This record gives sequence, C-alpha cells and structure tokens, in this order.
Amino acid sequence: MSGALARAYSTNPDINQQRAAVRARDEGVPAAKAGWLPKASGTLSAGRQYSEASNVLGQGGTERYGGFPRGSSAQITQTLFDGMKTVNNVSQAESAVLQAREVMRQTEVTTLQAGATAYMDVLRDTAVVGLRLNNIKVLEVQLQQTRDRFQVGEVTRTDVAQSESSLATGKADYAVAQSALETAVANYRRQIGVPPRQLQPAQPIEKLLAHSLDGAIQIGIEENPAILGALHQVDAAQSAVKVAEAALLPTASVQGQVLQQNDVQGFPNYNQWNASIVGSINVPFYQGGAEYAGVRQAKEVLGQARLAVDSQRIAVRAAIATAWGRLQSARASIIAFQAAVKAAEVALNGVREEAKVGQRTTLDVLNAQQVLLNARVQLVTAQRDRVVYSYDVFAAEGRLTAEGLGLGVIAYDPNIHFEQTKNRFIGLDTPDGR
Repeated sequence: MSGALARAYSTNPDINQQRAAVRARDEGVPAAKAGWLPKASGTLSAGRQYSEASNVLGQGGTERYGGFPRGSSAQITQTLFDGMKTVNNVSQAESAVLQAREVMRQTEVTTLQAGATAYMDVLRDTAVVGLRLNNIKVLEVQLQQTRDRFQVGEVTRTDVAQSESSLATGKADYAVAQSALETAVANYRRQIGVPPRQLQPAQPIEKLLAHSLDGAIQIGIEENPAILGALHQVDAAQSAVKVAEAALLPTASVQGQVLQQNDVQGFPNYNQWNASIVGSINVPFYQGGAEYAGVRQAKEVLGQARLAVDSQRIAVRAAIATAWGRLQSARASIIAFQAAVKAAEVALNGVREEAKVGQRTTLDVLNAQQVLLNARVQLVTAQRDRVVYSYDVFAAEGRLTAEGLGLGVIAYDPNIHFEQTKNRFIGLDTPDGR
C-alpha cells in the first residue's frame, strides 16, 4: 500500500496540476507589489513633414519648408500614496496563495484516499473472483456426484436440475465478479498510474487516528484543509473590502519626464529639449457611485466567505462522524463474519455427511454451500471496509498526506517557489527554466 500511495503522490496528474496552480497563484504576490514600484516608459518618433505658407492677399511670395521631425521622451511615475490599496492587494494575494496551498493539500488527501480505496478494491475483488471460481469447481463436483447418484437411483431428476441451476448461477456470479475486478483494476491504474501487480495485504491505520470520535472531530476542525482554505478565503475577502475602500481615499504621485525633439513642426534645425518633474494629489469627491457599490459588494462577499467556513466545519464534522461509524461497524462485522464462516463450514460438512445417508437433500447441500460462500465474501468485504474506512477517517481529519502516512517520499515544498518569485519583478522565465 505504501509503495502504491508513494507513486500516486509523485505522479498523479491531479496533484501535479494543483501544484502548478499554486505556483501560478504565487505570481500574484509580485504582481500586487508592483503598485509600490515606479512605472517607466520611453517613446521614439520620426517622420516627414512639409509645409507651405503664402499671403492670402497676394502680396509677397510663398514660403515652403520641410523637415524630418523626430523626437524621444522618457517618463517615470512613482506612486507615493494609493489609499493603502497596494498594501491590501499584497495581503489579498498572500491569502490567496495560502488558500491555494490548502486546496493542493486537499487534492493530496483526496488522491491518497482514492488510491487506498482502489488498492483495497483490487484486493477484495481478486479474492471474490477466487472464491467464485472455487465455488464453480465445488459445484461441478457436486453436479457430477448428483448425476452419478441419479444413475443408481439414489436421487431424482429434480436433484440434478437443482445442481445444474446452482452451477449456472455460480458461473454468472463469477462473470460479474470478473467485471467488477476489471473495473477495480482500471480505477487503480487511473489513481496510481500503473496496473496492479502482486498486491500485498494492507493493514488499517487505526494507530494513526484519534482515540475517540470527539478527538477526531477536534483534529478535523483544526487541521482539515477545506476549513483552513475557507479561513484563508475570509482573509482574502477582508483585504478585498479594504482594496475597494481605497477608491474613496486620495492618491499622491510624482512624475518626471524628459523630452527631446528635432526639426520641431517641420522647421529644420529647430530643436527643443524639455525636462519636468510634477507632483500630484488626486482627491475623489464623487465618481458616480460605482466605488460605493464596490465596497458594499466586497462586504457581501466577505459575509459569504464567513458562512462558507461554518458550512465546511459542519461538513467535516459530518464526514468524520460518518467514517468513524463505518469503521466501528466494519470492526464488528469482521468478528461476526469470522464466526459465520466457521459455523457455515461446520454446517456444510455436517449437511454433506447427512446427505450421504439420505438425511439431507441435494438442495440442502447447495444451500449450505451458498451460505458459506456468502459468509466468506462478506468477510472479505468487511476486511476491505475496515482498511478503507480507517483511511477515510484519517482523510476527514485532514492528515492523510504523504507526511502523515510516512511514505518516505521527497515532499513537495510550495514555499520554495514562493520565495523564488515573491520579490522577482523582471524576467520571463519561470524558476525551473520554462
């Protein structure tokens, strides 16, 4: 199991896709910080200009002149105060990064949970196929014995028909079990990335779980990534309110410009040079009301985000309680089905011996065989359920991660890319060279 889950952690496209999404979200931080930095631009211009002037009263001659006007300019603008918009934009971007990391962790939890389920489904369905196949062999022997006894007159044609019917039903059940196994194998390959080969029995991870339902719920409330992501969304929404409010505050900036022009207005050798530095303060009085609507909208989004946290807490609590109850049920079911299998084995042996002396019918033997088969299938299913539900509880707690399971893989650290990009304000290549 650990090897399969380690492979899923390293290669599953859902996890890798979400890691890429986190890296993309990291770039929002330097984009937000750009509000603190100066903006610089330059312009080059060149052209051909021809002018002709004459006296409209017919006096004097006509003046013709032309040139190649060309020029260059450079401009730099620095914002001094923007109503704390940039500060809150950065805060919002950082909260968005933290939320994306929780989504990534939730994807990791979900993927490992699905991988564990797929692993156990293959084991269960493989065992069921084996039981169904063995049942066919037993029923074939039973049918042959019934036919032999029919030839000597010990049983009737009805007994033969009952054996034939049971064998046909057993073959149909075997086909269904094979189909279920093929589906489980396909799902395993989708989750793990390779087809299953020689899977070893897996054990439940109950030692990693809380000792009580209340303890598991408390851990889930504190650590489940769905809740933590929702809390980061609240932080981002709070910053968004402040960003919207910044539209109501004054802004201040300073702008410097240098301008060089040659052959101005087509006059040869008429050159102009100009330099300026200008400070400005913009005080908004009324802008049509859009800014007020933006603030109100941001506050409603904040309220929605807070309600989403409550919703996630309720969902996590319910998920843990459900998985915990199923785990307890699976434990009890294993004990019950183990007893059922032992009793059914004793009953089948007894019915077979009694049938040899005519105290039991062929139908009694077939029914006893079916009871034993059902008990074995139910035991295999309960054993699978115990393992899967233990992983479900761990997942609902928010701890079903490579680190939480101790998979021994190199853990992906999203902070590495964040540190590489948070103050990077120039360059097109990503840190990995793309």
